[in-house]
Amino acid sequence: MSSITHEASNQAEPSILEAAAAQQSWSVEKVVQDEFPVVPKENSESPVPFFHMLERLKTTKREGWRRFGIERRSLHRGESISDHMYRMSLITMFAPKSLSSKIDIAHCTKMALIHDMAEALVGDITPVDNVPKTEKNRREATTMDYFTKNLLGRVNGGLTGEEIKKIWQEYEDSETLESKFVHDVDKVELILQMVEYERADKNGLDLAEFSWVATKIVLPEVKAWADEILAEREEFWAGREHRVFSDLQKPDEKRVAQHDQYYGGKENKIAEV
Repeated sequence: MSSITHEASNQAEPSILEAAAAQQSWSVEKVVQDEFPVVPKENSESPVPFFHMLERLKTTKREGWRRFGIERRSLHRGESISDHMYRMSLITMFAPKSLSSKIDIAHCTKMALIHDMAEALVGDITPVDNVPKTEKNRREATTMDYFTKNLLGRVNGGLTGEEIKKIWQEYEDSETLESKFVHDVDKVELILQMVEYERADKNGLDLAEFSWVATKIVLPEVKAWADEILAEREEFWAGREHRVFSDLQKPDEKRVAQHDQYYGGKENKIAEV
C-alpha cells in the first residue's frame, strides 16, 4: 500500500513486517511451513491448492490503514488486500470512452485482480517497514514463481499460471498504457477508502497524508475521478480544520523521499498511446 504517513499518536503496535524487516532469511518455504496449518500440495493438476492460498488475500490487512489504528477505532473491520483489489477491478470497467478506446479493459480488470497477489505471502510491505526495495521485489517475484510454477505449473498445462505471471510482470514494469491505468486506479481506490474512513469516524480522523498520492496520477481521466473524490472530501470537512497535501504542500520531506526511492519514478511516466 503506497502511502506517506506521519506517525500517529495512537498508532497500533509494530507489525510482523516491522519485526521481520531485519531478517535476511525470508523465503516462501519458511512462510508456508510456519504459517499454514496444511502445506499446499505442489505440482498438482488441480487448482484447489492455489484456491486455498488466495484466502490469505482475504485475511491480510492493508498496512497503511492499520498504522492509523483503523480497526481499533471501530471504524471498520479493516480493509484487506482482496477488498482493495476487488474494488479496483470494478473501477477498471468504468474507463471513459477517451481511454477505453485505447486499452483492453478486460486485461486491465485481470491486472487489478492480480497485481497484489504476491502479498498473500509477502504481506503488504510499505516504505516505512525498512525492507529494501530490492528485497521487496525479490520476495514478490519469488512468491509469484511459487504460485505460477509450483502450484499452477501443471494446471491447464501451466498456461493459466503463465498468464498470471505475465500480467503481474506487466504491472510491475509499468510500461503499457493498461498498466499505467491500473496504477492510477490503485491510487484512486486508496483515495476513496481514505475519504470513507474519515466520514465514518466520529472524532475528526484526518487521513490527509494519503491524499498526496493524487499528485502521482498521470492519466487525465483518472485524475478527474481523484479530483471529484477530493472535492467530496473538502465538502465533508467544510468549516473544520483539516490538512490538504499537494505538489505545493507536501507531507514530511523524509517520507516523500523515502516513497519516491521505494516506488521509483517509472510509474509516473505516461506510456506512448
